[in-house]
Amino acid sequence: MRFTILHTNDVHSRFENFARITTKIKKMRDENTLVLDAGDFHDFMDLMLQGTDGQAGAKLLKEAGYDALAIGNNEMFEGVDTMHSMTSSTDLPFLSCNLVKKDGSYLKYVKRSVILVKSGVRFLVIGASPDFKEFLDLMDMGTLPYKEAIEKEIDDNKGKYDVCILLSHLGLREDEELLEVVKGIDIVIDGHSHVLMDKPHVVNDIKLHMSGCYGEYLGVVSFEYDGQVHDVTAENIKVKDEEMDENILEIISTNKKKAIETLSTPLYSIDRDLYHDVVEENPMTNFLADALKDLLKTDIGIINSGVLNGGIRKGEVSMKKLIEICPSPLNPTYMEVQGKDIKEALNMSLDHDLCYKDGRGAGFRGKYLGRLHVSGAVIEHDGKSVKRVLINGKEIEDEKYYTVATSDYLERGTGYTPLGENRNVRYDIDYLRITLKKYLCRKEFVDNAFIDRWIIS
Repeated sequence: MRFTILHTNDVHSRFENFARITTKIKKMRDENTLVLDAGDFHDFMDLMLQGTDGQAGAKLLKEAGYDALAIGNNEMFEGVDTMHSMTSSTDLPFLSCNLVKKDGSYLKYVKRSVILVKSGVRFLVIGASPDFKEFLDLMDMGTLPYKEAIEKEIDDNKGKYDVCILLSHLGLREDEELLEVVKGIDIVIDGHSHVLMDKPHVVNDIKLHMSGCYGEYLGVVSFEYDGQVHDVTAENIKVKDEEMDENILEIISTNKKKAIETLSTPLYSIDRDLYHDVVEENPMTNFLADALKDLLKTDIGIINSGVLNGGIRKGEVSMKKLIEICPSPLNPTYMEVQGKDIKEALNMSLDHDLCYKDGRGAGFRGKYLGRLHVSGAVIEHDGKSVKRVLINGKEIEDEKYYTVATSDYLERGTGYTPLGENRNVRYDIDYLRITLKKYLCRKEFVDNAFIDRWIIS
């Protein structure tokens, strides 16, 4: 008997593409088809997800006919309450055998695995999630060692299934290593690494497949089962030319209206415009640098303008606006960096081509890398290179370590590699947009954002 797995991974809330995928799924699905997602379907840069605590995403998956979803890092990153909201709102299985609460107990409504029956054949589908320990700790969650957790699911279900499918958001390298040592897995549907595969990837005679990212392709794995899995084929089908499913569009429209209404409630007002720019010093990014420095009580604040998508006009401020201008799930981050590395990064920031570089990197939801903005420092320059840096009125010392408030994006050295040379890192629980929310109501911070820190000498 021949079976088919239709699958996606790393859709990242590109829901118009998903509407096309749904059309294709409904055309192709029959009684011998499983429909699976390998995680990061939800990306909370999306207003609809923010305003419905993730429930709208579960409704979309249900309408499209999915049988199960692996929990990826972007499903985790909004915390336990949002996880509970998503998983309790549907009977669609959200799977992770290794995601737990910080105390080691299992999360309510998250299943470790599920057995799906198609034409009398029993499929054990196990979910696995990546370990982002430092960030999960902030959200009262953690992960068990995934190898042992997967093996436990296989052992606990022995005799109850015929075919074992690992639905994994661990990433390609981790799954390749896993398949060298774990026995009993027949097929892996993979995610996290955003790899578009034109054929099955084979590790230790086990077939693995992934479908790129952003909902541009629908993965199709086909195989024969006659007591064992064999004759496995796989491809990715581009869905660009498919019509968008009307039911999906209706769910999006209804839930987007609901979310916008919820998120548009005014928080407070500001009395002047905070404009934004990618390459020029601007008060919007200066404001964020000041807020981070104050929040984390450091010598200086450093942030790149690319983490913000725009400024805020005077008047009412809402969570809708804050999500729109700062959608990236990036955390305020404390680190210590030597003066010479700070100075080198600032010097790099004078290169407009670098500022306009694609800002792509973990957690980034903007477009350009952007210029570095500072708080607690003055940079004297001639437009091409930095001449002098003063930190709290004193000339920077090359070998001295300074405490720096930034984001985990810059802490990793993304774009500005010298800032990756750091030590004693720690993260704040809230995202950058929550820092904005906390400080935009403080007039002195709004006013101080207009004080220039980059001075032409």
